[in-house]
Amino acid sequence: MLRDMFKKTYTKIDTRYKAPKKEDEPNIPEGLWRKCNKCGQPIYVEDVVNNHYVCPKCDGYFRVHAYRRIEMLIDEGTFEEWNKEMEFSNPLDFPGYEKKVQAAREKTGLNEAVVTGKGSIMGNETAIGVCDARFIMSSMGHIVGEKITQMVERATREQLPVIIFACSGGARMQEGIVSLMQMAKTSAALKKHHDAGQLFISVLTDPTTGGVTASFAMLGDIILAEPNALIGFAGPRVIQQTIGQKLPEGFQRAEFLLEHGFVDKIVKRSEQKKVLADILRMHRKADVESSQTTGGQADGSASSMESTMKGAGSVDNSSKNRTGSGKTAWDTVQLSRNAERPVATDYINAIFSDFMEFHGDRYFGDDGAIVGGIATFHGMPVTVIAQQKGRTTKENIRRNFGMPSPEGYRKALRLMKQAETFGRPIVCFVDTPGAFCGLEAEERGQGEAIARNLFEMADLTVPVLSIVIGEGGSGGALAMAVANEVWMLENAIYSILSPEGFASILWKDSKKAPEAAKVMKITAADLYDQGLIEEIIPEEEPASAATLPVIAECMSQNMTRFFAQYGTMNSEEIKEQRYQRFRNM
Repeated sequence: MLRDMFKKTYTKIDTRYKAPKKEDEPNIPEGLWRKCNKCGQPIYVEDVVNNHYVCPKCDGYFRVHAYRRIEMLIDEGTFEEWNKEMEFSNPLDFPGYEKKVQAAREKTGLNEAVVTGKGSIMGNETAIGVCDARFIMSSMGHIVGEKITQMVERATREQLPVIIFACSGGARMQEGIVSLMQMAKTSAALKKHHDAGQLFISVLTDPTTGGVTASFAMLGDIILAEPNALIGFAGPRVIQQTIGQKLPEGFQRAEFLLEHGFVDKIVKRSEQKKVLADILRMHRKADVESSQTTGGQADGSASSMESTMKGAGSVDNSSKNRTGSGKTAWDTVQLSRNAERPVATDYINAIFSDFMEFHGDRYFGDDGAIVGGIATFHGMPVTVIAQQKGRTTKENIRRNFGMPSPEGYRKALRLMKQAETFGRPIVCFVDTPGAFCGLEAEERGQGEAIARNLFEMADLTVPVLSIVIGEGGSGGALAMAVANEVWMLENAIYSILSPEGFASILWKDSKKAPEAAKVMKITAADLYDQGLIEEIIPEEEPASAATLPVIAECMSQNMTRFFAQYGTMNSEEIKEQRYQRFRNM
């Protein structure tokens, strides 16, 4: 009976349905709808255009034509193209090459695989080069190399930053060794640009491979990438054929490179204009000033600091002599380790504006125990680097409980050297039980990484301020505290090793840690009395989320004094002051 009921129902539905006549079908103009080549779904072309050429259904990124990308990034009416037309030549007399180039020109309307020129991004003037994959897969022949080189050389003369959007299949096979030489030529031009104190931002798009990856694309002072972009020297097909193994999921994608330390930041296409504008803005003043000096970029930053901090008011430093009376040294140890204490990024967010984190050591990986990037302090660009603990067990595991590995110290040093190039003062937040002491850390050179930081920090030409906000454990802390001044929070500690370790080594009993803490003289008051630190930041109440604003305000006022003082010093004076600080200990 039920079967008969269903049969009657479906029969009734079927009789109601009438197939539309052909003239009743919607008339969709050709080209209005396309099939996404990533997810296979039909997509409305106008939606894709309005979404910065990203599929609205799968977030897949489509390749963007060079002029279209410039239109998306450069302020209207400000783009001036350079070297639009360059004469073709066939250096190897390769058969059929001229026809191939001519066909690419007719198809794309481009003279070659890169468009170069200058323009403004939200008011910040820059030279820009954009590769176009439609032109022989944006391979780098001698004209591409020449256009990029001439752009960089002109930017150096005109004191302009450079942005290059890389997209390439690599060297152009039809030009053989001539194509290979473009790798060296573009790299040499960028070295001169770097030595002149100018900024180069490299943006890696899909795909960036071969000789382009092994030259200008990976030489950026700051390297950004689009999500899921294929980036590598040898292509995945070549690698797979060579090793005879299937490659892991996500291999050579932007996220893979970020994890392995080769990319500073992955930026969505919709956010690129603002991110680029922010980076240009935070480099603009330092760039101009540093280019006007000789013998070190710090002279320019000093002028910037002095003008920024002039009239900011004096700071009452009477609090520096606080001794934390009533607390034992062991009490201070416990407070320094308290899970409720603010972590480094809390202070960064409370004190600085526009913080933009950068990642990776450009050698092996990105260490979550070190956070670093650029920010502004009352409008002045600064580099901020911090040892970061987690607030939860999961985050602590990701941050390795604030114990940096070699790649963390190398990331910190990379950012410090970058700060020196652009005349930015450096602020370090120290909070670590010590450097990570694991097998893999030793294999990757933990001792060398720390030693290299001590060596290079001693000679930095910009002011360095280090603040111990929690634990300052041994050489792992010192590797970020070779500074012109070292400050400590009242309930922070700074020691040769943990009190537990000290007691175990000297007394063979880790339970004597409270006694060891007293003998070691590791509190801020102890170290101030010994002349080993310059400031104590008071904690009227132990540091917590509730007291963070007061502590951050005190830090900020003292930083104002620090920047004003060191803003009057030239690079040699800054280096010598730092040298004598440690020489006298």
